[in-house]
Amino acid sequence: MLKKLSIVALVVVVVGAAALWFLTEPATIAASALPQRAPDLANGKTVFNAGGCAECHATPGQDDRSKLGGGLALKSDFGTFHVPNISPDPNDGIGKWSEADFVTAVLRGTAPSGVHLYPAFPYPSYAHARLDDVRDLFAYMKTLPSVAGRAPPNELKFPFNIRRAVGLWKLLFFDDATFKPDPAQSAQWNRGAYLVNSFGHCAECHSPRNALGGIKTSQRFAGGPDPEGKGWVPNITQKGLKDWSASDIAYFLETGMTPEGDSAGGSMAQVVRNTAQLGKDDRDAIAAYIKSLPAVDGPSRPPRRKEGAG
Repeated sequence: MLKKLSIVALVVVVVGAAALWFLTEPATIAASALPQRAPDLANGKTVFNAGGCAECHATPGQDDRSKLGGGLALKSDFGTFHVPNISPDPNDGIGKWSEADFVTAVLRGTAPSGVHLYPAFPYPSYAHARLDDVRDLFAYMKTLPSVAGRAPPNELKFPFNIRRAVGLWKLLFFDDATFKPDPAQSAQWNRGAYLVNSFGHCAECHSPRNALGGIKTSQRFAGGPDPEGKGWVPNITQKGLKDWSASDIAYFLETGMTPEGDSAGGSMAQVVRNTAQLGKDDRDAIAAYIKSLPAVDGPSRPPRRKEGAG
């Protein structure tokens, strides 16, 4: 009897492991799903700016936003992620990537080598983007300068350094559904909702996360600890921005200036460098959508430390 139970238990374990392996298989998008089309480079540039590609991927220490040599170190509770080179360099960048490789990385979070990408690359938001916009982005990025040099490998703690485990994370937190406009809302609101929730990936920083790094859905956009441990990210629902008008938000996205006359600092200053490149209509659309977010209480902010304390 004991032997039979052991065999049954072994079968259950093997079947469970096989099912888990199948469920965590990295998803891809086939080249056959990409029909011939003429790319829109102007739209690709808009997507590039909306997505903040230069914010993370531009080589640190220089001001040319088009030199995407990577190298920025992103510290987190899981370890340090080193942002890769995504310039058209054929050896160190993505110059040898096919269009399907790029689309798969952006919309499914899977590298050309067939492994999961870590969600430090904000594909959980990019996944909601329209396919043609991603294709235009790829075409535009191919026009940028090639930059030699590779970033060092990620330095992650166990078990977060096991890429296959990202498949489990995706099962729990990854939604790859393309954005669908709300017919009850205006075209401006829908454009803003699309940009904020896809390429803009605003929720990736402006939302608190659980112990596994998943966004707390009930507190989306409600602010919280900076993912890099550099302070606090503000609440951008009406709980935090109730005194801001849509015009205030749009002006901030263009200039980095708040209604109180303060200026954006830290990583938000880099975000504004990107949003300032967008057209006025897109900034106004983003502002209209953000202004519509209902008030949501975020996590309690710890008291500020007094100067000289500790």
